[in-house]
Amino acid sequence: MKKLTKITLSLAVVMSSMLFASTADTAKQKVAKGTITSEQLSYRNTNLNIAPGTPKSEFSKAYAGSSKKIARAFQDAPPMIPHDTEGMLPIKKDNNQCVGCHMPEVAKSMGATPIPVSHMTDFRPHTSIAKDGSVLKEGHHIKNTSSEKLKNVSIKKMKDGKLYQGRFNCSQCHAPQSNAKLITPNNFEADFTSKDGAFKSSWDDNKFMEDIDTTK
Repeated sequence: MKKLTKITLSLAVVMSSMLFASTADTAKQKVAKGTITSEQLSYRNTNLNIAPGTPKSEFSKAYAGSSKKIARAFQDAPPMIPHDTEGMLPIKKDNNQCVGCHMPEVAKSMGATPIPVSHMTDFRPHTSIAKDGSVLKEGHHIKNTSSEKLKNVSIKKMKDGKLYQGRFNCSQCHAPQSNAKLITPNNFEADFTSKDGAFKSSWDDNKFMEDIDTTK
């Protein structure tokens, strides 16, 4: 009877441990896959949108194509998203609703900001490891990546004007802008290098390839 009890208790402990581990793993998975909440970002575990003293913050509910463009913070800054993004996030490689309006060939007719040519270009050099363990970029041994010889530079324009897939995640740089008032006034004034820099990218085929003869 005692042996049976010990065996039963041992099994109970093992089963409890397995259940706890399973529950813990499930919780980790939920955190990893879930969206980070305002409470998780706050040091006080408080919803940042309703914390005492926090200015009221609301995002635009205007649908895409009906909103007013937001001036950029500085020359070629990633423009803010002026319209509602409900149902558009998260952006995935094979499910990106942004390109439906912002690709250059349709942007003008849609009244949208066109995606610049920099997003249709692959600037990443092919990197590999040589037999001796050294780093090769574009087939060249590179010790200093800021070499003036530019052997490690690679500029490859995508065929047919397609979006380079290293740029598919639009929300990595572009975000909706709320109408909340700053507690401390912002006196920064942008000094744009082009006359229409507040609403237009200055990237073009000639500018970013000037004096660089490595286009492929």
